[in-house]
Amino acid sequence: MRQSKFLFQTHREIPKDAEVISHQLMMRSGMLLKLSSGVYSYFPLLLRAIKKFESIVREELEKSGCQELLMPFVQPSDLWIESGRWGAYGKELLRFKDRKDNDFCLGPTHEEVVTDMVRKTIKSYKQLPINVFQVQTKFRDEIRPRFGLQRGREFIMKDGYSFHVDDTDCDREYWNMFETYKRIFTRIGLAFRPVEADSGAIGGSFTHEFHVLADSGEDAILSCSHCDYTSNLEKTECRPISSAPEAPVALKQCHFSTPGIVGLVDQAHHMVDTDHPQGVPLEKTTKLYLMKILDYSDKESIWGAVIGGAYELNLVKMKNALQAKSIEPLDLKLAESLTQCKSGFMGPVGLEKVKFIVDLKLKGQTGLTCGANKTDFHHFGFTPDRDIKNIHWGDIHNAEAGDRCARCEAGKYLSFRGIEVGQVFKLGLKYSLPMKCNFLDMSGKEKPMVMGCYGIGITRTVAAAIEQNHDEDGIIWPESIAPYHFHILNLDADNAETSAVIEDLEVFLRNEGIEFLIDDRSALSPGAKFKDADLLGLPYRITIGSKGLKDGLVEIRNRKTKDVLKIPIKELQSVIYDINKTFD
Repeated sequence: MRQSKFLFQTHREIPKDAEVISHQLMMRSGMLLKLSSGVYSYFPLLLRAIKKFESIVREELEKSGCQELLMPFVQPSDLWIESGRWGAYGKELLRFKDRKDNDFCLGPTHEEVVTDMVRKTIKSYKQLPINVFQVQTKFRDEIRPRFGLQRGREFIMKDGYSFHVDDTDCDREYWNMFETYKRIFTRIGLAFRPVEADSGAIGGSFTHEFHVLADSGEDAILSCSHCDYTSNLEKTECRPISSAPEAPVALKQCHFSTPGIVGLVDQAHHMVDTDHPQGVPLEKTTKLYLMKILDYSDKESIWGAVIGGAYELNLVKMKNALQAKSIEPLDLKLAESLTQCKSGFMGPVGLEKVKFIVDLKLKGQTGLTCGANKTDFHHFGFTPDRDIKNIHWGDIHNAEAGDRCARCEAGKYLSFRGIEVGQVFKLGLKYSLPMKCNFLDMSGKEKPMVMGCYGIGITRTVAAAIEQNHDEDGIIWPESIAPYHFHILNLDADNAETSAVIEDLEVFLRNEGIEFLIDDRSALSPGAKFKDADLLGLPYRITIGSKGLKDGLVEIRNRKTKDVLKIPIKELQSVIYDINKTFD
């Protein structure tokens, strides 16, 4: 392919709305064009990279026994009502009506559609298990699309679904897909980690996410320094205190005047008496969050979450611990009416009508501080086991880097940032039960199928590859998904000799099936061509100019290592051939 005929335009300036490096470089290299918020057009170079990744995904899935199909992008509401997600999914589901006033949505995912397909096709245990997938456009109406292809509204995704006779077989396929995903991301050449995660809106009993490690990643990941435990921050388990509970002795209880002091560090320093001449330790402080909980019968209740002052509340853990449908902070006016004080001075003692979940770190602790439910005052002598009537215990705070691992004795958590590019779910009966996706077992009895679900963000993974592979000059494409492998620069496009060399080389490359892009643009200086080549980031740059040809030499440069090799022109074809054999 010759650049003089190629649809693209490079840019020197960074687009104002491009926040992360992948978005900036794809826009600057002329691979991506914004159509509307979170919706983009893909130019030929980017599409080639996307198609290469899709090919890797297809190859590995087919090796693992999966079958490709294609399902409609537009989905009727009746399937979503049947599964219970029409009202539960939220505003990310783009709903609309057709001319007959029927309700439809643009598919953000396809659990309902594939379940409908299978229940109408599979009747007997003899037809199971089955694992199907598609590569297709999705749409999720994100409230704040950002980071280019990392969190757009329209995107390309591989989604797969498996159906089984029982949990044991579903678990087998879950781990089969887990290993398949590891092979896929390893083949691309990315640094990644599979992490335990929360199942979120898709649902299911357990799940792992696959994260490409990158500083720009939206997700915080904690990984044990000793064992294999790796988890998304919202899921990471915290180890309860290992010391023996404090003896339940009678402690002096009193109120400290803390006028206008709501910061916990300042409170701790301010609480000085004969027993605490330097103030109380931060570890002895607590904080209360009043939350509105909606359960799965749509009943509302008020819960208080009590955690140590040095920690942050983890809403996902709290939601899961209470098996809640949703959880959100209680309206401030309601909270102040309930506690009869201003925010910053609320505490759990005396709130008899509120149920409480208290973090396991506080179990057995005595002599703590909390809000006094009196504006400008805090309470000392708080003992959760004694002072809270409706108490429940749970791991509800965020783990932190440096904390001891909850799974082993030896390790501590290390912190990373990650871009989520894939996820495997065990859905169980979440969709097959309400949608009556059943089969007949060996005895002729009707049973619901057990389901698994497996997704990969195709366009997001390509963006993540750029986040992990770039320098100050531009993209450094992994060889496995590079749009082309060789970038041939004709430094003297109007020179007959260099053009003849390039034409001969072009014939050779086509005959050998070797991927190449030729910069034959006559209006650009050599410097501009070098800059564009670095920006586009193809693995190998071959420079051919009249000056080098006088000495019978051409130059090959490795984009990643920046190593330069000058070789005789007569050896060029054999060197290219040998390099090409190293590509996957």
